[in-house]
Amino acid sequence: MTEASKVIKGRGAQVNSKNPFDKLEKVKEFWEGIDEQEDMDEKIPSEYIEVFPKSILNKVDSPDIGLSWSMNPYQGCEHGCIYCYARNTHNYWGYSAGTDFEQKVLVKTNAASLLRKELSNGKWEPQSIMFSGNTDCYQPAERKFQVTRQMLEVLLDFRHPVGLITKNSLILRDIDILKELAKLNLVKVHISFTTLQEDLRRKMEPRTSSVKSKLKTIETLTEAGIPVGVMMAPVIPSLNSHEVFELSETVAKAGAESINFLVVRLNGAIGELFEDWARLHFPDRAEKILNQVKSLHGGKLNDSRIGVRMMGEGVYAQQLQDMFSQAKKQYFPHAPKRQLDTSQFVRMKKDQLMLF
Repeated sequence: MTEASKVIKGRGAQVNSKNPFDKLEKVKEFWEGIDEQEDMDEKIPSEYIEVFPKSILNKVDSPDIGLSWSMNPYQGCEHGCIYCYARNTHNYWGYSAGTDFEQKVLVKTNAASLLRKELSNGKWEPQSIMFSGNTDCYQPAERKFQVTRQMLEVLLDFRHPVGLITKNSLILRDIDILKELAKLNLVKVHISFTTLQEDLRRKMEPRTSSVKSKLKTIETLTEAGIPVGVMMAPVIPSLNSHEVFELSETVAKAGAESINFLVVRLNGAIGELFEDWARLHFPDRAEKILNQVKSLHGGKLNDSRIGVRMMGEGVYAQQLQDMFSQAKKQYFPHAPKRQLDTSQFVRMKKDQLMLF
């Protein structure tokens, strides 16, 4: 377990969990202090690795996700959210779900050209595509690479509907494109808002935007005519679960038109990472947190059951659902059921594409 004196500042995970696909494992043979410098170095810079995938659109088959297609400009995420379900996907790239996930970010440099090519396919039928089905499209790497902005430009060219979910106020940089999409009813933004406690946010998701910045982002997008909802995800017992009503009221006042939630689930390596994190930052209640998370998932941290994993089960899960139901009635009585427009889709011809 990580010692408090060796906390890696600015990172969520404090260790690199084992990659189950690795045939070899790095270990420390000399505990006398020969390897000590590796542990004591708190400044772990982000490493950007450009990759060139063959496709960018991902078909989503899970019935409890609620969308058909997603796209992710980046793999790995500097935000460092300790609970992030996407951590496990880093194993497929040969990296750990722990600090590697936050430090080694894969940049899909050709994403915009891939998207243009895939949307121009004569067999493509327009339907809303979600940014950030896996990792945040507005994480810090986006400031440098602008892959998300390039992809939004493609979507505007094609008049194609899109949804975005992010924890980062960097989305305001692209408000010019989002406003044009919103005028055509082609965009819906969700801000992932986990807590109003700034000290908790710093520990739990260290490189996301501050509470104040997230609220300002909701206000600014709403004032620009861009529809904004909030996703309180994940709800974690004994950490942010008591904030349901306060957070709902606060984001409603900021201009959010809806709110939804998901409960925490700690599949694969995330359970190990989260337990280490909880015992480090909240030693007085770590056991309570972990046991309550287990109570949501049949006695386990891990839950892959379709129809159950997102909302949990049992008495505590029902209490959360009841609280959110009441919060929605109280603070979002007229939440619209938005359906983005697919009728404006422009199918470009080969000679038009050559212009790009």
